[in-house]
Amino acid sequence: MLVLVENHLFPRTAAFFDLDKTVIAKSSTLAFSRSFYQVGLINRRAVLRTAYAQFVYLVGGADHDQMEGMRKYLSELCRGWNVQQVREIVAETLHDLIDPIIYDEAASLIEEHHLAGRDVVIVSASGAEVVEPIGEMLGADHVIATRMIAKDGQYTGEIEHYVYGPAKAEAIASLAESEGYDLERCFAYSDSVTDIPMLEAVGHPYAVNPDRALRREAVAREWPVLTFNRPVRLHQRIGSLSMPPRPVLAMAAVGAAAATAGLVWYAARRRRPVLS
Repeated sequence: MLVLVENHLFPRTAAFFDLDKTVIAKSSTLAFSRSFYQVGLINRRAVLRTAYAQFVYLVGGADHDQMEGMRKYLSELCRGWNVQQVREIVAETLHDLIDPIIYDEAASLIEEHHLAGRDVVIVSASGAEVVEPIGEMLGADHVIATRMIAKDGQYTGEIEHYVYGPAKAEAIASLAESEGYDLERCFAYSDSVTDIPMLEAVGHPYAVNPDRALRREAVAREWPVLTFNRPVRLHQRIGSLSMPPRPVLAMAAVGAAAATAGLVWYAARRRRPVLS
């Protein structure tokens, strides 16, 4: 699919962001464990176990076996939970729990990609009930996330689609086909070696706060390495910068494109990375 800008046709592009430790400073799923405890969905032992999992994840990253173990534990843990109750808890606590841990650098990068005319897609192994509200808060155009099976309004403990490892790359390819993205011109950002298939799927891969294994791969493949270390409340950041909401930004970008077609054409041809 091509986009027409001042009589020039350009392929559609997107920026794909892993969520945990790439856009936010913690695991999105584990961040809600205390809220689930307060309403009685999990017990104190489960809170301690998820806190330990969070510590391991943040300090050293999680390898394939640890991620699989976490997936199995969390899917069993949520068996029988009321789907609507989970969604309400996430909605009620989203800004208190997630807003303060969004990386300023990631928020800026998302803005840059939007202003450059690219879609922003959040791709996460966490559940859709958690990831979709976060994506909406960030202004993402699409969200790709793990989906749990529910029956009669309750989770069965089974997973319909686990967005992890190669499955992330497959989901990206599927979305690219439906949306008309040229993946060679697209960007991807992740912190984990398990997301190498996702990074390989695009022409502009970036390692963000990489674990040791991904850092080695990034150096070997000459992928840019970015460090995000400034968590900031999103609404405070927007207020401090006096930034208008995204629809206004989009209108401004369209107007600028119409007024400076030559510059837009040159930038589109060069397609330089947003950050170096």
